[in-house]
Amino acid sequence: MTHSSGSPEGSLDDGSTATRSTARQLQVETHGLDVIGDAERKGTPRTLFWPWFGANVSILGLSYGSFALGFGISFWQALVAGVIGIVFSFLLCGFVAVAGKRGSAPTMVLSRAAYGVRGNRLPSVVSWMLTVGWETVLCALATLATATVFGRLGWGGGTETQVIALVVVAGLTVVGGVMGFDLIMRLQTVITVVTGVLTVVYVGLVADHIHWNTVSALPSGSAQEFIGALVFMMTGFGLGWVNAAADYSRYLPRSSSSRGVVGWTTFGASVAPLLLLVFGLLLAGSSSKLNEAVAADPIGALTTLLPTWFLVPFAVVAVLGLVGGAVLDIYSSGLALLSAGIRIPRPLAALVDGVLMIAGAVYIVFFADDFLGQFMGFLTTLGVPIAAWCGIMLADLLLRRRDYDETDLYRPGGRYGDVPPVPLILTVLATALGWGLVTNSAASWLDWQGYLLGPFGLGGTSGAWAYANLGVLAALALGFLGTLALGRARVRAQEGAV
Repeated sequence: MTHSSGSPEGSLDDGSTATRSTARQLQVETHGLDVIGDAERKGTPRTLFWPWFGANVSILGLSYGSFALGFGISFWQALVAGVIGIVFSFLLCGFVAVAGKRGSAPTMVLSRAAYGVRGNRLPSVVSWMLTVGWETVLCALATLATATVFGRLGWGGGTETQVIALVVVAGLTVVGGVMGFDLIMRLQTVITVVTGVLTVVYVGLVADHIHWNTVSALPSGSAQEFIGALVFMMTGFGLGWVNAAADYSRYLPRSSSSRGVVGWTTFGASVAPLLLLVFGLLLAGSSSKLNEAVAADPIGALTTLLPTWFLVPFAVVAVLGLVGGAVLDIYSSGLALLSAGIRIPRPLAALVDGVLMIAGAVYIVFFADDFLGQFMGFLTTLGVPIAAWCGIMLADLLLRRRDYDETDLYRPGGRYGDVPPVPLILTVLATALGWGLVTNSAASWLDWQGYLLGPFGLGGTSGAWAYANLGVLAALALGFLGTLALGRARVRAQEGAV
């Protein structure tokens, strides 16, 4: 295999050939889509814990307890759905992360081995939309939470406070995304420690609001409602990150343990959401009023349980946790934009996405009426094609016995091809199947979905299976099994090429 330290496309996307300091001083990362050279690869799989934990320790994890119970299921059903959904979806991230250390390039460049160099632009566009959407949601939530805290303190909380909060949150996110990998790794370490400690304090302060008798009395839901909650947890956690999972492992040495990469990615990403989910379920299950309030302001609603003196620390933990996720998203969204064919330097791509993030956050904060309905619709709709891509990517990775030829990842005439039809057709079919098996009644602009629920005998868009979100699982399975069945010969031909 050829292990290059760059590529024609990578050099163009970098926009700079500046010498990189061996002392690892803080500077704007000039890497774009290029391969990370061996001299710059450092760390061990254990270091993956920090960015993944920091990105997922957000207080938003508590709100997922309310979201899960919203499917009409019991505490125990929601707990099982959450544990399976969180761990399994982040395990998928761990598997995709292995591609990073095997190929040294961003996730959506490594995806070219499966989709072809230009055929990969289709999943790259979807990936870009998903990451921009996520960073927008996180930025908006941080703004709303800050305004709610300031309002309770009597320091404002109106439009002016929201504007200032939005500027600060967006500024932190954009600066992190533009500066790149080294700042992100340092930032995530700080966020992990500060947010982890303050979250433990929060849990201690509101523990007396838990009423187990009320929680344990919640009635059980149907199997369909359980599956719906499980799939929602998958799309809300790991499936929202799979398209960026190799962006950080690509900096590890090639000799790093694949098991270590999978394990530390999965553990780092899962541990905080699991603990927060349990406590969130206990809080939401204890108070129907809190449960309803979370739908409108997922973070701010949690302040109603706090003493006044802890509101400022809560604002810090809420904002830092959300910014931690948004920074990783804006970094990866910039890479996805480049892999979709936009030929600009990586820092500028992150800046462009930052502008879009701010515009979207302005809409959510100042104009949108129903946050939760639109949020669920967004997750489910983009979760379907991302699940299809994930299935294809994982099957392609499973079929490979050798590392990627890094030069050919950038050459349409190379071994990975230009626009191979099979993966693209599989993606389209899996997406069409998936959208036909999901519904989003709370988002009126998505009422065209669910068109296969009737023909498949599942009760139509008002039947018992309407909100089970089967389409996400179907897209993942079709992408994976279809690639295993149809892609083996193509992969063998690629690995036999010289």
